[in-house]
Amino acid sequence: MNSQDIFSLIHSRYQSFTNTEKKVADYILEHTKDVIFMSITDLADACNVGESSIFRFCKTMNLKGYQEFKIMMAHSISPDGEAPQLSSKITMEDTIEELSSKILSSNVSALTETYNLISKEDISLAVDRMLKADKVHFFGVGSSLMTALEAKNKFMRITNKAECTLDSHLQIMSAALMSEKDVAVLISYSGSTKDTIEVAKVAREAGANIIAITRFAKSPLTNYSDITLLCGANEGPLQGGSLTAKISQLYLLDLLYFEYFKRTYNQSTTNKERTAKAVIEKML
Repeated sequence: MNSQDIFSLIHSRYQSFTNTEKKVADYILEHTKDVIFMSITDLADACNVGESSIFRFCKTMNLKGYQEFKIMMAHSISPDGEAPQLSSKITMEDTIEELSSKILSSNVSALTETYNLISKEDISLAVDRMLKADKVHFFGVGSSLMTALEAKNKFMRITNKAECTLDSHLQIMSAALMSEKDVAVLISYSGSTKDTIEVAKVAREAGANIIAITRFAKSPLTNYSDITLLCGANEGPLQGGSLTAKISQLYLLDLLYFEYFKRTYNQSTTNKERTAKAVIEKML
């Protein structure tokens, strides 16, 4: 990855940009603090260009793609007169007490924003689809895979239809064998993870119902989703896999779980007792 300051690089190559690339560059230079938290679709919409134009802009800068551009931007931003930052709020000079307060605040803020973004209609429709499904498959890669596994762990206590596959190759094979009777729950903070987008595409082609849990209402992933549930955590490009993002995703999964439990109370209660009994011998 190029260690050069991204803004110096933009200025140095500005005259060689196409008109579209200049439009993207101008927006980035004027809205730096906003861009660092934008999805590629958000930036494309803001610049009134296509996603492919953003990708070509990154390629012109000799970068692999949009995510590398955001990482390079994060390295280039240094607040004047402030201590070096470990995240958007936490600095090297913070005491343990200050760290405790800031982490608590960021988690509470993420949960509060997620709560404010909840659409009761979308939650209800998502649970309807899950209830009618023969199979509910949770998908994710990287840190989102850990969230998907947690979702399976929760739902398999009350239903035998929950699935989660670890390997990305096996994930896409599973997606290819889905049908209109199945639900795919795809978890991706950015909505721009290639493996997850490909799974969504294949699952959609197979006829499955797609539920996306993501930060951005518009992203490559949501292009394939029937229902989009938004989490409210802001995660910078150097904070990949933050617990704040996971907490907001788990909050939405908890909401789906308890609504599902309510609507299938008798069967879910029975299944929960059976699964609890099955592992009781594992406990001291």
